[in-house]
Amino acid sequence: MTIKLAVIPVAGRGTRLLPLAKSQPKEMLPVGRKPIVQYVVEELYHCGLEKMLFITGPGKTAIENHFDLDPELTEHLRHTGKEELLAELEFEREKIQYFYTRQRKQLGLGHAVLCAEPMIGRENFVVALGDSVLGIHAASKVVRQMITEFEKKSAAAVISFEKVPLQDVHRYGIAAPKEGEEVQEGHIFQLSNIVEKPSAEEAPSQLAVASRYVFSGEIFDYLKKTKPGKGGEIQLTDAIQAMITDGKKVYGLSISHADRRFDVGNFESYFEAFLEFAFNDPDYGLSIQKKMRELLK
Repeated sequence: MTIKLAVIPVAGRGTRLLPLAKSQPKEMLPVGRKPIVQYVVEELYHCGLEKMLFITGPGKTAIENHFDLDPELTEHLRHTGKEELLAELEFEREKIQYFYTRQRKQLGLGHAVLCAEPMIGRENFVVALGDSVLGIHAASKVVRQMITEFEKKSAAAVISFEKVPLQDVHRYGIAAPKEGEEVQEGHIFQLSNIVEKPSAEEAPSQLAVASRYVFSGEIFDYLKKTKPGKGGEIQLTDAIQAMITDGKKVYGLSISHADRRFDVGNFESYFEAFLEFAFNDPDYGLSIQKKMRELLK
């Protein structure tokens, strides 16, 4: 596998989570025992990625601090007889390189990805949204599968999709599979179109972008030509659609239920993610489930 670099956009302000996200990045909100962005990094690392480029913005320094080595904390734990807690800091010592650059203006996801170009050039890379994780406890290998298909098919892009209720399609980029393509969970399919936040009547399917992408470096050429779209932002889906229109090979991967997306984009999805991760905690999961059953009575 030749792709080793992931771009992780984390510049969004998290306005749908106010006041919770007023003084801390939404990507640092806890889901179970860890901030969600740590699950994202662990998921990517377990899929073979070793370089993480964060696209940050104002108020995001907590993310940089979290992934830095903290020798003072390590020494404190040793000197106070809490060596057993050092295992919780193992993520600091993984062979991962961290890089950071700023999105100075909030101009959309497409613009955030474009901010990575000076550090990437024409290299192939992964994009993983920093407020969404695939699978319980970052166990998903979807990104590895996406990279394998990207290289096997000499694709311009591979995008993960999950089926959502029809009433929710207006919140996502929605896939239009190539005519005759049968879409099954865990399988790859070719795209004929991708539509940003369509109405239920306009949606070509119920397959919504699931926060993971693999791109060739040529995506930057298309992003530079993309004009602001819905919300006055530079939409990544518009650049992808332009690639398809130009005859580039763009594929989707329909993820399985086991690899479903958990995010902290709004309070409902955040509460659901936290509860499911808590229910699956190796030490406290069963007792939390018991307490929940009692509350529901």
